[in-house]
Amino acid sequence: MGDTASPGALTGIRVADFSRVLAGPYATMMLADFGADVIKIESPGGDDTRAWTPPVDANGQSTYFGAVNRNKRSVVCDLRTAEGLAAARAIAETADVVVENFRPGVMERYGLDAATLQAANPGLVYCSISGFGREQGAALAGYDLLVQAVGGLMSITGHPDTAPTKVGVAVVDVLTGLNALSGILLALRERDRTGVGQRVDVDLLTSLLAGLTNQASSTLATGVAPQRLGNAHPSIAPYEVFEASDRELVVAVGNDRQFRSFATILELPELADDLRFATNESRVAHRAELRTAINGALGVGTAAHWVSACAATGVPAGMVNSVAEAFDFAASLGIDAVAQVSDETTGRIQVQPANPIHLSSVPARYQRVAPALGEHDGAVWLDETGRASVAAAPGTTSTDGIDSATP
Repeated sequence: MGDTASPGALTGIRVADFSRVLAGPYATMMLADFGADVIKIESPGGDDTRAWTPPVDANGQSTYFGAVNRNKRSVVCDLRTAEGLAAARAIAETADVVVENFRPGVMERYGLDAATLQAANPGLVYCSISGFGREQGAALAGYDLLVQAVGGLMSITGHPDTAPTKVGVAVVDVLTGLNALSGILLALRERDRTGVGQRVDVDLLTSLLAGLTNQASSTLATGVAPQRLGNAHPSIAPYEVFEASDRELVVAVGNDRQFRSFATILELPELADDLRFATNESRVAHRAELRTAINGALGVGTAAHWVSACAATGVPAGMVNSVAEAFDFAASLGIDAVAQVSDETTGRIQVQPANPIHLSSVPARYQRVAPALGEHDGAVWLDETGRASVAAAPGTTSTDGIDSATP
């Protein structure tokens, strides 16, 4: 779980989290894991993903919602009422960071936009997450599947003779959440230097286009759009899924030395001297013939045998694991990829993927399961000045009133 009594890397940072679904909540959970006090401000109906069931966890909560909302507090603020809007505004004005992913114009309508809040709190870092930016694409709904389609990812995912395929998880939302996290931390670092906050804008489309890396750069450089290659790589071979006698495995040869070793493992050393396969460029040009030769050799042994033989000679190879097998594989390598989150106040427990960022001095902490809707309403109130007072989170030192984000 981590040491919940010691300060985290972001202890003292308060986040007013107006975001919903995945990209924003993922970014704010990452902040919360390292000690930020994240107040999730929800409508009376709650985050949409609360209703995205099945499956549910041991607490009867949507596993989708739970995956990106641990370590937060939930406060219900109905922005359509004067009381709810005043509470939300007071929390936002006394925060260090605001994160929102409403359609452009919504936060302005409620007086919760960056300009209004930063006028009251010049040190505020204000992060907006959109699907397609704040200009001509402002009215477009930013759903991950839609962005995978219009952003080109589906055009390069799947086999040549099948329809375009989406990635099996909302990877664009995750990429965007990580970009939001980076932008927020950069802005906080700049605030340390100047005392002034700024706006952070990220959107799903440019996050995807940047994440296409070599596929995007090749398109821009050559004007030729890459095509679907199934599990093959456009620039490396052999680098794909193959069939052993019992199950599939991946071989990811990255250079000629590795290929020669791999050919020896297959007891086909002549492949490395064949002019069709002697260099990576020639292997890419003759990938179909190479694939046939490799599958023929691999079919006489088990995947475990070939993976072990490749590991012994430094050839990258591995099983095509299920998600459950992947966690077991991580454990076999001594990687702790699972976090058990125990809520001391309620006794609830959640088992989730651990935060992948490992800091030696101030590691991620798991002190609170994803909250029930409005679970912490009583912990946030307005004092006599109309500003937000927030009760201390379990395992932290009491703030004794207002924490202002303004240096």
